[in-house]
Amino acid sequence: MSNLTPQHHALAIFDIDGVIRDVSGSYRRAIADTVEHFTTGQYRPTGPDIDNLKSEGIWNNDWKASFELIRRYFANRQQPFTHQYEDIVSYFQSCYLGSDSIAWNGYICQEKLLVNSKYFQTLTESGIGWGFFSGAPRAEAKFVLNRLLIETPVLVAMEDVPDKPDPTGLFNAVSQLSEELIPVVYAGDTVADMMTVKNAREKYPDRRWVAVGILPPHVQQNAQQIESYSEILKKAGAEVVLKNIQELTPDLIKHF
Repeated sequence: MSNLTPQHHALAIFDIDGVIRDVSGSYRRAIADTVEHFTTGQYRPTGPDIDNLKSEGIWNNDWKASFELIRRYFANRQQPFTHQYEDIVSYFQSCYLGSDSIAWNGYICQEKLLVNSKYFQTLTESGIGWGFFSGAPRAEAKFVLNRLLIETPVLVAMEDVPDKPDPTGLFNAVSQLSEELIPVVYAGDTVADMMTVKNAREKYPDRRWVAVGILPPHVQQNAQQIESYSEILKKAGAEVVLKNIQELTPDLIKHF
């Protein structure tokens, strides 16, 4: 599937976790498992605990988020913190990818897709260039994109650039798609995603940068959650908040 057209009207860059795939039972579960393991079963963060941390806007990397939750647990109890970051990452990955490093059998295999491949074809046919900027490792991001039959995507991943909200990854994805000064829409599900757009706008104000918030599945359990999380994304800079990425239609993108 191609994401290139002779001439683009706009560009759409997508986060992956919580936007393209449901990570409530995978990445977020791995965070909870990891924190519980390294606090010897004394603390398992809830969904709101993880959301509260991520609402600070600087914990987009789930390895670092796990490390920070563990660090805060010991700091709040004035206990020594002796765990090594590498050990925390290793345990996290053993949960997320599983016991087989080649044929993954962990939580990643249980992720539900939140979009279908036809959506991206529709963007292409409408003259909208598209790509991905994700904080996930490249192999894990490509794993889900392959499920969508997107074999050669414009993809900027964890290994390529600094963590969000640094906008370098967004600039990188945009530069691979077009040199024209056309509007860019970035769709994500976290405060860091929205802040990334804000930082991009401050650095290159001549271009139209649009932050689109996507409600991840875990916050759509009831109306109160939806309203609360929507407000968080809007305060962080989202111009609109949608329940599913497929609501970000070509017409809406062009409207921006």
